[in-house]
Amino acid sequence: MSLTLPFPRLTKLLLAAAAIAFCAGSANAAVETYAIDPVHSAVGFSIRHFVSKVPGKFTKFSGKITVDRDNLEKSSVTARIEIASVETGDNDRDTHLKSPDFFDAAKHPAMTFTSTAWKKTGADTFDITGDLTIKGIKKRVVLKTSLLGFGPGAQGAQLSGWEATTTVKKADFDLKGPAMLGTMLGDDVTITISVEAVKK
Repeated sequence: MSLTLPFPRLTKLLLAAAAIAFCAGSANAAVETYAIDPVHSAVGFSIRHFVSKVPGKFTKFSGKITVDRDNLEKSSVTARIEIASVETGDNDRDTHLKSPDFFDAAKHPAMTFTSTAWKKTGADTFDITGDLTIKGIKKRVVLKTSLLGFGPGAQGAQLSGWEATTTVKKADFDLKGPAMLGTMLGDDVTITISVEAVKK
């Protein structure tokens, strides 16, 4: 039995396969993956202390942004922040923040964020909804995010820039601290993020 296909039919099959491959390639071409560059990024926070606000930051973190340039609402982001890297300008306070009174870094060494939806709110702004997990407690939060742009960097790197902010309640993540702190500390924690990410 001959398995040879008639030439016209073979041609049609080859053209169909080529069209499918072209469409798949075009769809994938719009999707780009960027790795957060911790050297040129920052994760900060502030909380009320009596009548003022005290700032802090985390110095070790990583993450990935998958961007659909044709439809940014199809993008996604994941991030991991190392609790032991917290810095507030006071060693005793940093040690206390890592203790079981607050983050309990020994049992919960990192907080994580995984986006679940991107909603366009302006020309270059988005509400990025996602799951923030701290001390094993997962809560839904919304990052008010601005796209700063895409462009070339040093040594041929392709970059994307982002800024985001959100406010969370420390009580939601069991970060209340000892009772003796009472009303010394506010409950709302403002988180500010500045990201430069490198295309992979």
